[in-house]
Amino acid sequence: MKKKRSARRIERRRSTRADARLSMRVEAAPSEGERTQIVTETHNISANGVYCTSLHYLAPASKVALTIVLPRLPGMPGAKELIKCDGIVVRCEPPAKRGAKGFELACMFSGRAAANRGNGQRPAARARTAKRKVARAARGGTASRTVH
Repeated sequence: MKKKRSARRIERRRSTRADARLSMRVEAAPSEGERTQIVTETHNISANGVYCTSLHYLAPASKVALTIVLPRLPGMPGAKELIKCDGIVVRCEPPAKRGAKGFELACMFSGRAAANRGNGQRPAARARTAKRKVARAARGGTASRTVH
């Protein structure tokens, strides 16, 4: 006799995902001489990775460079903050909805990361600082920082 599958999916993620629409650039290694550069917007983000859509196919397990734009806080001086990090494509699939264009792209963060304010001030010294900022943004921020 076959067992029925549970309607509930088991959540295997180690960190919480936050629905966030953040501007992002994905740069893939050169394929046939040209570097693929994708400008997109995140659908959700966590401390471990990001999900977005792409008009270009990127092969799973390929390395990418990610630049995520964190919005400027109201009342705070300075420009938007950029998080630059390395990533690995986890999946790149055709969209689930019929008629939708592009690919569903999921990348996990890897290796080095750096935070940099858009006005050239204070590049982050270590990857941990940038990873904490992404993790804090994924959790909904603190009282002083909320990601929209």
